[in-house]
Amino acid sequence: MKIPTEPIGSVPRPAYLVQALGAFSKGEINVQELSRLTDKALAETIQLFEQTGSPVISDGEQSKPSFVTYPISGMKELAPGGVVIPFADGHTRQLPKLTAGAFRYQQYANSYLDKAKTLTKLPVKQAVISASAISLLYPQEGIAGYTREQFIADLVNEAEADIRKCLNNGAYNVQIDFTEARLAIKLDPSKGLLKMFIDLNNQVLDRFTADERKRLGVHSCPGGDHDSTHSADVPYGDLLPLLFELHATNFYLEYAGEKDKAGVLAAIKKSLKPGQRVFLGVTDVLNPRVETPEEICNLIVDAAKVIPADQLGTCDDCGFSPFADDVSTAREIAFAKIKARIEGTALAEKKLA
Repeated sequence: MKIPTEPIGSVPRPAYLVQALGAFSKGEINVQELSRLTDKALAETIQLFEQTGSPVISDGEQSKPSFVTYPISGMKELAPGGVVIPFADGHTRQLPKLTAGAFRYQQYANSYLDKAKTLTKLPVKQAVISASAISLLYPQEGIAGYTREQFIADLVNEAEADIRKCLNNGAYNVQIDFTEARLAIKLDPSKGLLKMFIDLNNQVLDRFTADERKRLGVHSCPGGDHDSTHSADVPYGDLLPLLFELHATNFYLEYAGEKDKAGVLAAIKKSLKPGQRVFLGVTDVLNPRVETPEEICNLIVDAAKVIPADQLGTCDDCGFSPFADDVSTAREIAFAKIKARIEGTALAEKKLA
């Protein structure tokens, strides 16, 4: 019995990189110095990933300004005052808003992948942001001379290109970060917004062949920023039936942080389709306590009583510190949790065999 295990993406940046990012934003260091420190952090991150025994690694998103905003970093056609995302602890994140078209990504995720692949012989997974998240940039008041329909057409093209470049450049697989899924139900309990998001993301996914979609997955969680969430109060069972309507093969789901685990497993069992695989989060990224491999093993074995083991995998609940200024989780703790996930998954494989 083989249970695949993968990281979600982000790991906390070393302190020197966090400081450098702050200094760069104030104009205190130049881009060359920032690039030097980013490259150093990337090399160290990949080495630490390799030391965990992880069969699949990521670049830890060391070079991204955030998992959401990398495609628009440096874009001139942006203004402040976009969608505000409130978190349970009271802090917020605010997106910018688009001011003109045509919309084009400033950077594609394969640039991160290509650099990571030069530093390791292990398979590298690449995370990309969902089209639905980027769709939030278009302002409610509209843009003169650039309709929402034109924007969506451009966005779907760009989101496809982002994924395709990663597949073509040798990504082990590509994970679409769809963390706004659960939040959509909070914003619109009728689920109309969620259905619109799923339809938009399926427009992108449907541009890939069945074989290509075997290497595509979707990650969903209630948000994880400064040890807080934006939608953990939304019943998970309300999301899952619609989430599995996405035309992807792999689903990376927050699970360790859920209180009603039996209810989550029941909802997954009811919604999971043949040919799909669910990667359950077995490490709680918002809790500094490092899980033991035995605890993780037991979590997996219990899940395998409900979900067919050949459709089961493991991951972390979410990315660790997905925004560059999030220092709530220690880098050492993140890698200790990743190592525990690897070891716990191996223990579960033996038990289930």
